[in-house]
Amino acid sequence: MRVRILKDEGAVARSVASQVAALIAERPDAVLGLPTGRTPIGLYAELRERHAAGEIDFSRVRTFNLDEFLGLPSNHPASYRTFMDTHLFRHVNLPRRYIHFLNGMAADAAAECRRYEAAIRKVGGLDLLILGIGANGHIGFNEPTRSVKANTHRAKLAAGTRRSNADLFGGRASDVPREALSMGVGTILRSRQIVLIATGAGKSAAIRATVDGPITSRVPASFLQLHGNVELVLDSAAAGGRRR
Repeated sequence: MRVRILKDEGAVARSVASQVAALIAERPDAVLGLPTGRTPIGLYAELRERHAAGEIDFSRVRTFNLDEFLGLPSNHPASYRTFMDTHLFRHVNLPRRYIHFLNGMAADAAAECRRYEAAIRKVGGLDLLILGIGANGHIGFNEPTRSVKANTHRAKLAAGTRRSNADLFGGRASDVPREALSMGVGTILRSRQIVLIATGAGKSAAIRATVDGPITSRVPASFLQLHGNVELVLDSAAAGGRRR
């Protein structure tokens, strides 16, 4: 597991945007796995700017997002699909047919999860998966539990995770759905390359447990230790004193 420590969140965003740009330049039909949340907002701003400058062509790129709230339609203001439209999709030349998302309104959640796994397999898997991390060590919506789910699944959200998403719901954590659909840990580990980004001191304990702790379902991100091509890109606060 490689760790890069940069000065601040702006440097993290620029660095990871450069990695994405380099991959797309080398492989124009790259398959990207994308996160939501506060951490990647700067990254998406960088990608928008580079696309506007003619530096990145998304016309053949395919994307799969990590997760979506259960019970929210894609056009709901708080859905992760709306988040992605707002911060990236509507600003770049990514064809709508190449955008893959979990359907939070699916009548059969288990069947929807199987459909998503099949769609990822059909395109040959994820070339690059970008991850954020929760303060409790969750990746996607794989929360700390007694065991982890390998494949895309229906997940119960921890209280802290619901609080961290409250801004999407007018600051009301009680309005955040209690469940979501999420890529599983196995789905994540099947990606050819993984880049986890983390900024802010609130993530430092989770990063420490991810890198230095045992592999445990109590820290789902610790399973990244099993992958052969993982990089953590951190700002100095998230690194929590770890040396560059």
